[in-house]
Order: sequence, then C-alpha cells, then structure tokens
Amino acid sequence: MGVKSALQLLLLAAIWGASFLFMRIGAPSLGPVWLIEARVGFAALFLCVVALLMKKSLSLRQNWKHFLFLGVMSSALPFLCYGYAAQYLTASMMSIVNALTPVFGTAIAALYFRTPLSRNTVIGLALGVLGVSVIVGFDPELFKTQAWFAVFVVLGAPLCYGIATTYTQVGPSVAPFENAQGSMLMATFALLPIAMFFTPNTTPNATESLSVIALGVLCTGVAYLIFFKLLGEIGAPSLLTVTFLIPIFGVLWGVMFLDEKVGIHTFVGGVLVILGTMRTTGFSFKKALKSE
Repeated sequence: MGVKSALQLLLLAAIWGASFLFMRIGAPSLGPVWLIEARVGFAALFLCVVALLMKKSLSLRQNWKHFLFLGVMSSALPFLCYGYAAQYLTASMMSIVNALTPVFGTAIAALYFRTPLSRNTVIGLALGVLGVSVIVGFDPELFKTQAWFAVFVVLGAPLCYGIATTYTQVGPSVAPFENAQGSMLMATFALLPIAMFFTPNTTPNATESLSVIALGVLCTGVAYLIFFKLLGEIGAPSLLTVTFLIPIFGVLWGVMFLDEKVGIHTFVGGVLVILGTMRTTGFSFKKALKSE
C-alpha cells in the first residue's frame, strides 16, 4: 500500500469515526428517525449531483428492488439503530460495536451458504461477544437508564451490515457507484413514510444542523466516494484495515469534542472486539500494508 493510499485510508477512517460524533450531537434534537432521514437524504442529493457532474446514469427501473434491499439493510435500518443508540450511548461505544461488522458478516454468510463455521470464526465470535460484555458489564451507568436497551439495539447495525454483505454475494452485479447512489435514494424513500409519524424533539440549533449536514454529505456521500476509489486501488483485503481504525477515531473524537470518559473496561473490551474481528477475517496488518 502506497503512502497516498494509506493517507486516504486514514482519512476515510477519520470521517466514518466522526459519524458517531455527529449522530450524538444531532440525535437529541431531531430524534433517530428524522436524523437518519436527513442523513440518507443529504447523501442521496450529494451523490445525485456527483452523478450529474460525472455523467453517470442510474439503472433505477431495472434494479429498484436490488437498490431497495440494499438501501434498507445497509443504510436505513443500521443507521436507525445507531440513531436510536446515539441518544443513550457514547460515540466511543458505538464505534467499537461497529467493528463487529465483519464478524457478523462472516457468520451470516456461513449460515446462508450452509458452510461449517471455522474454528477461527467461532473464536472471533466469542471474542466479540466477550468484548461487548466487558464494555457493558463494567459500566454501571448503563443500567441506571434506558441505555441498557440501546446496547441491544446498536448490535442490530452490524447484524444488518452482515446481511447486506451476504446479499451482495448473490445479488445482481451492479457498479459500486450505482449501488451507493441507488441505495441512498431508496433508503430516503423507504424512511419518508415512517418519518411522517414522528416529529423532531426540538428545532436543531446551528451546531446540530451542521452536524446533520456533515453526517449526510461528508460521512456518507464523500466517504462512499473515497471508499470505492480505495476499493479499486488497494483491494478489499487492505481496505478492511479501515474497520480497525474507525474505533480509534470514534473514541478520539468523542473524548476531544464531547468530553467522553473512556474507562479501562472500554479499552479492554475494544481490544477484544478488534481481536475477534481480526481472528474471524484472518486479517493481518503486515499483509494489508504490503498488498496493492
């Protein structure tokens, strides 16, 4: 991996890590539904503008069912899980749970294709569960509020990502940019009828409004462009590095901008989650850095 690609990878991890910060800022005023409707809406608008500038077409008529499934499972539902959890959990905790995505993806793929779970996958799952248990079990504040329920909700996000990842292995072959644009459009349309039954808790102030715009445009639209660019340049195995970098930035932004406290239990649990993900995927930083 070259220096330029490595810097872009760090930038992508920093942007995606910031998404948990922006959700923490925007969720209290907008609530989870309107927060996520705004996120996918701004992302869809941004990607549509990019598509017009790049003169890219979208095969919406032929692949609308495919885009709808992707939009719901890879964006709408997992984003809603994070949006709800952002009202109660720290950005640090959410970013660490997000690192379980490859673990869920590997397990779901094994179940769907009826292939035996390998020893590494089982160990990785066990380490991931143990990591989350350490983070939650040693945080007494979680059991004093509705936060304990938010822990179960936030685990739905990597579960949805795992289902979406498995689906892409059997779904129609569509260009990556089309998948991004089409899924964001369909996620926006899918959430709109639901949003009609909810109202924002309060009118967002300037900081909250800017956070929501950044969440949609920067953390979703721009991040997708960087992601697909890196996917073509360094390949999926090296790009998996971003999974382990996101929690670092998620914790960093939470501490810097939200004054979040990171206890030793969060650190230990986070390490266990990342080790579990690495064990499940067979990931190696040494191999990732060498590959192009």
